[in-house]
Amino acid sequence: MYKPKYSVILGNVGSCCDRYMSGGYSKSFKLEKLFDRVASIEHVEGVELVSNWHITTQNVQRIKDNLARTNLKAVSIIPDHFGEMKWGKGAFTSKDPSIRAEAVKVTKEMMDVAAEIGCDLVSLWPGQDGYDYPFQGDYIEERGWFEEGVKECCKYRRDIKVAIEYKIKEPRNRSYPSNVGTTLLMVKEIGEPNCGVTIDYGHAEVAYENVAESVAILKKYGDKLFHIHMNDNYGFWDDDMITGSIHTIPYIEFFYWLKRTGYQGWISTDQYPYREDGREAVNESVQWFVALMDIMNSMDEKEVEQVLKTGDACQATRMVRKYLLGR
Repeated sequence: MYKPKYSVILGNVGSCCDRYMSGGYSKSFKLEKLFDRVASIEHVEGVELVSNWHITTQNVQRIKDNLARTNLKAVSIIPDHFGEMKWGKGAFTSKDPSIRAEAVKVTKEMMDVAAEIGCDLVSLWPGQDGYDYPFQGDYIEERGWFEEGVKECCKYRRDIKVAIEYKIKEPRNRSYPSNVGTTLLMVKEIGEPNCGVTIDYGHAEVAYENVAESVAILKKYGDKLFHIHMNDNYGFWDDDMITGSIHTIPYIEFFYWLKRTGYQGWISTDQYPYREDGREAVNESVQWFVALMDIMNSMDEKEVEQVLKTGDACQATRMVRKYLLGR
């Protein structure tokens, strides 16, 4: 029986805004209330924090108090390399060396904070590291800057893992860590044992990946899957929808490959429910995790292996229909 650990990005249960509704779609909540809303969701044991949004070098004790009060585990810190004006033209790949140095400094600070609150992972989403127009970026040099910066962070603290979360676009039209292959290449080039990858299911879907295969790739080429963010979308944009609302069978295969590859990390929600109540939308995602995981666990492993060996599509769909629908 494969039973992974579930967590929630703290801001997912709060108020969300976009460029059309910049004031937010609902009321905001104080930090303590956000922790309470996460803790109220069945099956959730962990929480993920974003620097500046939730955690800073100044409020560490407040975070520790809330973790203890709600009995939640700090799973990961996401340094804010995307939401401040200074990062607008890149963080690790900014053409300004002082900005690149600042990106490294912020990451190191959050690695120290992570250790202080009992967390062993920093997940980097370098959303502004990319380009928008032809002839705007030096594709070789800027990837080199990115690798150098992340390598310095990894060497700074061996006890903290650093995971790179890829996304093919947004907010830049093209991102440097864009898909599982290019990100794995950079991780290999960085060459540090505590450097790996965060898969965001929605990001991978927009990159036209089979996310189950992405899990397998990261296992085969170095066991580099460090963290998972879960949401759903239609495949054209990072819609951050309720998990299972669009995809079903692909999620079952995804969970199968997590089990088969022995993934022991956390599965965290990363969704922004603009018009829905955040706590209720995240709760739906977690209940879908559990339901789909139960279906996957009910599958006979020998049967699955036999079907994989045949490569017979009719056998595969027949098997999935049996376990999913009971007919």
